Amino acid sequence: MTPAPDTVLEPSSAEQQAAPAAPSPIRPLYWSLRRELWENRSIHLAPLGVAAFAVVGLVIHGITMPSHLPGMLAMDPDPGSAPVTYRVAVMLMLVTAFVVGAFYCLEALSSERRDRSILFWKSLPVSDLTTVLAKASIPLVVLPALTFVAIVAMHLLMLLLSAAVLLVQGHGVAPLWQGVQPFRLWLAILYAMPVIVLWHAPIYAFLLLVSGWAKRTAALWAVLPLLAIGALEKLTMDTMNVAAWVSHRLFGWYGEAFATQARERVPFEPLTSFTPGRFLSTPGLWIGLAFAAVFLAAAVRLRRYREPS
Repeated sequence: MTPAPDTVLEPSSAEQQAAPAAPSPIRPLYWSLRRELWENRSIHLAPLGVAAFAVVGLVIHGITMPSHLPGMLAMDPDPGSAPVTYRVAVMLMLVTAFVVGAFYCLEALSSERRDRSILFWKSLPVSDLTTVLAKASIPLVVLPALTFVAIVAMHLLMLLLSAAVLLVQGHGVAPLWQGVQPFRLWLAILYAMPVIVLWHAPIYAFLLLVSGWAKRTAALWAVLPLLAIGALEKLTMDTMNVAAWVSHRLFGWYGEAFATQARERVPFEPLTSFTPGRFLSTPGLWIGLAFAAVFLAAAVRLRRYREPS
């Protein structure tokens, strides 16, 4: 006897168990991040290149002028301060990370429209929100993490090479370790990384927005309006408030997150006091984060409706 045509056949329990589970919402974001790392090798090559440059520079200095190394390590009269060489290397790494992140954001959305690859990526089951968040995660999460790892590796190599030169010259390595104090320096860097990310978040989000809007030369569209407004302000009112605001947005994180002293000349002194309370209570931080959210939302909408160039 055959079943009636309108009879609904229930799947067996084995078939129900064999049904594939719903895909995790994290997987599209994960693979979008992998895609960005595959397509943009400078994200990890640039920090490694700067770290290698610093190590090679120290090697050349140790070979050509080995007698300078003991004096270089004792150049700071404060025994608790790290040598200037290590702090300068840190600043080079931080500047490199910012430059790489800025140029990445300027190309993140415009390049896929320019080569029309956006038509392929839009055919995949990945939302515009996921794509933009993945691109924003590169300068806000991935690049700072890679930079911190590169800084630690760079300092370890510099310490080993410096110790080798000192031992060859008959000096002890205790002053080197006491002067550098790498663990305290790394702790300061680990604290500074999220501070810099939060402070620079509106800059990266704005550059992503410009990348999604401009058809050509996104860098000019991002920089020229500020230059024009600053020049107009200087010519008409003889003030430089725009330049001061830009400088504060670029470097103001240090004065807000660290208790600086007037004697300091090279930034990022590891023994200055951390002031996370003052940093988190700074109005400019939260205003900047609010603008970052608005810029990212606008970038998502632009990617959804913007036609290929």
